[in-house]
Amino acid sequence: MFELLEATPPDALLGIIAAFAADSDPAKLDLGVGVYRDELGRTPVMAAVRAAERQLLATETTKSYVGAGGNRAFAAFIEELVLGPGHPARAAGRVTTLQTPGGCGALRLAADLVLRTRHGARVVVSEPTWANHRPLIGGAGLDLDSYPYYDAASGTLLPDAMQEALERLPAGTIVVVHACCHNPTGADLDADQWRSLAALCGRRGLVPLVDLAYQGLGRGLELDAWPVRLLAERLPEVLVAVSCSKNFGLYRERVGAVIAVTANAAQAAIVMSHLQALARRMYSMPPDHGAAIVVAIAADPALAAEWRAELEAMRLRIATLRLRLAAALGAGPGGGRFGFIAGQLGMFSLLGIPPDAVAALAATHHVYAAPDSRINIAGLPEAQVERLAVAIRAVAG
Repeated sequence: MFELLEATPPDALLGIIAAFAADSDPAKLDLGVGVYRDELGRTPVMAAVRAAERQLLATETTKSYVGAGGNRAFAAFIEELVLGPGHPARAAGRVTTLQTPGGCGALRLAADLVLRTRHGARVVVSEPTWANHRPLIGGAGLDLDSYPYYDAASGTLLPDAMQEALERLPAGTIVVVHACCHNPTGADLDADQWRSLAALCGRRGLVPLVDLAYQGLGRGLELDAWPVRLLAERLPEVLVAVSCSKNFGLYRERVGAVIAVTANAAQAAIVMSHLQALARRMYSMPPDHGAAIVVAIAADPALAAEWRAELEAMRLRIATLRLRLAAALGAGPGGGRFGFIAGQLGMFSLLGIPPDAVAALAATHHVYAAPDSRINIAGLPEAQVERLAVAIRAVAG
């Protein structure tokens, strides 16, 4: 059987990890892998998470399954965190939420749900978008296309081109959008552009699939969720994929959720039944440890306050690094073209330099970035800001 298989192409990010590990230069810098790192290069365990884990170890009484729907207290908390406590869609019973193995699991379950309800449905993603969107969503059997979003050469959004492309889509098309901290560009729609998108989706009968992977790392917990709340209020149907990897630091625990906003409460119950059935046949039951950590933090006012303070400190550190890198890039020849970095949000920016320049960053300067020139601002030690700026200016020409 296996003699028929051919080796798959190597994953680009895994290749970066391997190349970085093999580099013996003490000043090497990994800006490719999308994880938050502190000044010492560590991806820390948040203090609130450590305290919650200690509580769980002391009080947990079973390791039995949590059911295909996952931890229901976790689902309720995520709904409130994303949509807010008084959102009209929640009050009307139009919302249902299922725990998933990370944001990736949420995206795949959402795609499977779309395929089950609208076989042959068309899905469009931003150009560019997170590299895993296409394999995760397309792997469910959906046809994927793209819409204009960002011009890497100038570092600017393309809202008019985006609007024009979406206006031409047939009703029922699924539009994948990033709620905040767009990956890989860091460039987000503003409030008026979100309102225009909501109106367009309503007018054309398009269904947003919102990827919310970085809530709290852009403008803050409330403002980062505002686009989701707007869409859920103004549209009859919205899907949301939520990840707790970044804002709780629970990368390896694989904690996420898929939220479905439906036209009415009856549809919400039906959608939940299908989500559970899809989960059951895909992975049966989700892991509980990470979700239980989130619930423990949410249930303890002191831990919740500590978590929010830690998350805000992370957000502010990333924002400060952005400003300092943009300033350092503007201080020398060729640096001014990267001024867009200062105005962007979240962990990532897309430098807009060609592949050979990205390769030169690694080979000559021991700086590792994603092949598309995405850099992880959250992986940058403050002490290396100037060195990184010098390296970028040198390879950018």
